[in-house]
Amino acid sequence: MSRTRTAAALGLAAAGALTVASATATASTAAAPSPRPAAGSTTVTPAGHAFTAALSGKATLKAGSVTVTCSVSVSTGTVPAAPGNHNAAGPVSSPITPPTYSSCTASIPGVTPTVTTSGAWSVSMQHGSPITAVMTVPAGGLVLKTTGLASCTVTTAPSGPANVSGTWTNGAPPSLTFTNATVPVKVTGGFGCPTSATASTFNAVYKVTDTTDPAQQITVGP
Repeated sequence: MSRTRTAAALGLAAAGALTVASATATASTAAAPSPRPAAGSTTVTPAGHAFTAALSGKATLKAGSVTVTCSVSVSTGTVPAAPGNHNAAGPVSSPITPPTYSSCTASIPGVTPTVTTSGAWSVSMQHGSPITAVMTVPAGGLVLKTTGLASCTVTTAPSGPANVSGTWTNGAPPSLTFTNATVPVKVTGGFGCPTSATASTFNAVYKVTDTTDPAQQITVGP
């Protein structure tokens, strides 16, 4: 299912982050790499409850020298029913609807974008300190086409699914935060399009509401 939103701004892609691990060697001896710690258990509650993630404040998206600021973004999903809401050694994943973005402004005026999201999106939570979150964007899951002073097409995750890394904070309401997350993009078009950009940067905070029972909070625990 696709969602389309038009705003008077240069459309750019929502972004995701990839973490790169590093190794250290001593001057005299090459140290053996340390084994990766086993993932701990994760439980997301209430099991089977639906939720809405709505943008709090503004989201910024940047590719090349162009920045887009949006004030409306929404996605919905459902916590897996028991026992799928628990993983004894890893994250718990939930499918979500492709997020929508609207009420946007851009650092380059005079263009109007059409934003289309599609495909199988998901978000996974891993209990820890901090609680980590990964939003998976499917290949080509967000495409933006602009008209006006610049006619551009921006495609996210052009070669395959990409992960947008963030953090989850339990609370009333809980929040999902993305800070300087990056995701691969492909930009095509003529004059005014940032065709040399191969990644976009995304910053946003989402507040999450339990829509099955608004008196409860979606919580990530061990």
